[in-house]
Amino acid sequence: MLLPLRRALLLGLATVLGQIVWMRLATGQVAWVQVAILVGVTAALGTVFALNFTIGHLRAAREEVKRLAVNEERVRVARDMHDILGHSLSTMTVQLGLTRRILETSGDAALAAGRIAELEAMARTALSDVRDTVSDYRALSLDSELAGARMALSAGGVRVELPTATDAVRPELREVFGYVVREAVTNVLRHSDAELCTVRLGPAWVEVTDNGSAAGGAEAGNGLTGLAERLAAVSSTLEHGPVLGGGFRVAARGPTAALDPAPSRG
Repeated sequence: MLLPLRRALLLGLATVLGQIVWMRLATGQVAWVQVAILVGVTAALGTVFALNFTIGHLRAAREEVKRLAVNEERVRVARDMHDILGHSLSTMTVQLGLTRRILETSGDAALAAGRIAELEAMARTALSDVRDTVSDYRALSLDSELAGARMALSAGGVRVELPTATDAVRPELREVFGYVVREAVTNVLRHSDAELCTVRLGPAWVEVTDNGSAAGGAEAGNGLTGLAERLAAVSSTLEHGPVLGGGFRVAARGPTAALDPAPSRG
């Protein structure tokens, strides 16, 4: 029973044949009942061992599935936390810098208080998003991300051109395209000296471009890597890189983007 299956079968067959030969030589006849009992007992023991072996493999497979599920959940939470806190903290950093300059230059307490109130609202929103992410209840909205992009870029002194509506975007792509807008705008605030950021939408594609220096965003970091994983989960692809003439471009294409007017590569 401890041998591999092929060797066990060969050994079992040799044992049965040896028993038959021994009976023939010793008594001159074969007790087929004893042979049948020998075969039956051997088969039964082999079956029991095979079942125990299979059960052991199933238990190991179940533990492996549990481990993979835990790792996948950790990756999801880490990716969502990066997306949420990266965007929120970048926007809050810009707002804090503007508030400090207001207090240092003009001393306008009312204007600074307004900026601080906006910061408080951003912090509350970020905290709520973190709680929802940990609970896996958060559903990101493309419309809200576009509104947040306008506020964040305007606070950073970057002019922004946004689509007026998102109705043309396929419903199953709106959430992941919201992540594209969030990550691209965060990169503009963190790494770019852009003066203009443009967001374009199609039924199965989204494109975010800026006119700043492309050097800061030329390499894929954790944000773009996680974004590519999100898009792959919905059979979509991510493109990013410098634009001819200056600037940086992040574009996502859904599975039917080839049927739609595709965004240019600049």
